Amino acid sequence: MMGLAFDGAKTVSLHDFPDPAPGPGEVVLRITASGMCGSDLHYYRAAPTSAPALIGGHEPAGMVEVLGDGLEPGLLSVGDRVMVHHYAGCGACSSCRTGWSQMCTTAASLVYGKNAHGAHAPYMTVSARSVLPLPDALSDLAGAAIGCGTGTAWGALERVGDVGGRDVVVVGQGPVGLSVTMLAAARGATVIAVDPVPSRLEQARRLGASEVIDPGATDAAEAVRELTEGGAAIAIDTSGASAATASAIDSLAPWGRLCVVGLGGRIELDVRKYLSRQITVMTSWSLSSVQQIACADFVARHAVPVDELFTDRWTLDEADRAYAEFDRQAAGKAAFVF
Repeated sequence: MMGLAFDGAKTVSLHDFPDPAPGPGEVVLRITASGMCGSDLHYYRAAPTSAPALIGGHEPAGMVEVLGDGLEPGLLSVGDRVMVHHYAGCGACSSCRTGWSQMCTTAASLVYGKNAHGAHAPYMTVSARSVLPLPDALSDLAGAAIGCGTGTAWGALERVGDVGGRDVVVVGQGPVGLSVTMLAAARGATVIAVDPVPSRLEQARRLGASEVIDPGATDAAEAVRELTEGGAAIAIDTSGASAATASAIDSLAPWGRLCVVGLGGRIELDVRKYLSRQITVMTSWSLSSVQQIACADFVARHAVPVDELFTDRWTLDEADRAYAEFDRQAAGKAAFVF
């Protein structure tokens, strides 16, 4: 079986891997869609490594192909359409039992596509606990996105609490930021989208943003304060840029909440400036498996147009071109389809 590995130095390669077989408590999936996530670029741009090749990709959707031994009867059946919570822990600690296997307290979690083979291949072995139902109303592409990018947006919204009727600033309108925009709007928020790229701001409007701000043309925090007559209740930063995070903090109203999901930036607070405003700053790390199911159900029930995030669909033999294009960050979300 051919699978894609990240070699570093902005190169990828296809390797011939053994066909997967499930161990006890595992299943083999036939992959139908494997999303390309912004975090893939950390591996793509990294220094070359001599470590054994590992199949990348952590946004799988597909069908159950083979069941391993020891599964609970009726839990899964061959042919089930599924998505994947792309972590696996011990299954017994309090974190795992509440769906937060990435925060397993008794063992090092498996992260598919990072320290266990991922989804950029025709087949993938995963823990049965990580396999989640994909609603019939959703496409395979939507299921892949909900596994991380769109799911990360949902997790951030869950962290900040009820957004209905509130002003929500979404900083960065890449695939995760656009997902926050569409989900927050569907949950009743008034969304203000911030991004320096005009095409992304246009898409943000199509996906539910009430207002858009180009931070290259104006002071974004000041513009938010003017639009909201004092500041937004909530800001979610998906940009990973320190300056953008600082602007997001400055856009908050008293008692405002900032949730940061973008990787790469730093947060610095002038305590004297913000102490009396009683703001809350938090992080959010993807989402739990329980939240992933809730997100998929919400997207299906409210016809949230997750498929519109995808601008590029690739086959595995186009991997070099796919990641070179994705690295430019000039388009939307991309995926390999099988």
